[in-house]
Amino acid sequence: MSVTALDPNTALVVIDLQQGILAIPGAPCPTTEVLARNVALAAAFRAAKLPVVLVRVSFAADGGDVPPGRTEQNRAGAAAPRPEGWDRLAAELHDPSDLVVTKHNWGAFHGTDLDVQLRRRGVTQIVLTGVATSIGVESTARAAFEHGYHVTPVVDAMTDMDAEAHRHSVERIFPRLGETGTTEEVLALLAAER
Repeated sequence: MSVTALDPNTALVVIDLQQGILAIPGAPCPTTEVLARNVALAAAFRAAKLPVVLVRVSFAADGGDVPPGRTEQNRAGAAAPRPEGWDRLAAELHDPSDLVVTKHNWGAFHGTDLDVQLRRRGVTQIVLTGVATSIGVESTARAAFEHGYHVTPVVDAMTDMDAEAHRHSVERIFPRLGETGTTEEVLALLAAER
């Protein structure tokens, strides 16, 4: 872990911290701990007058916006009806000043206005957190890197459903896309900038 700097125009991008996903046990870190770290990061970003972007995943009731394609894993549940409030963002995280992006894919860039919203605000770096490390977070990190952003995955502010998948993303993928760090390191860099 070696986060060295935060650009003056850095945004916090939080992936899928919503009721339905937070109800899933996380591995290696419980989702309750991930949420608490994200609440602290979001408060610090807001205090520094930096953008906080909350990304949620949602699908139409008829499943018509679920990505098509053949896969080896059964995706029958992808189009299944979700309980009421499944896609509602965690109340303790959400603030009216935050940008909210709704995605219908793993990554937060494809099919959304995330890139436009970030560029309009002059953002050059994203600090990335959320669930699941190997799915939504990694997909978003890859796209952010391809879009030319500096990427800082906060590895203790994310979790997965599979500890090995989390470890693979953290150790093998993220160091190729940016500088990884911890919540404490990012908070210290934010405090040093004030």
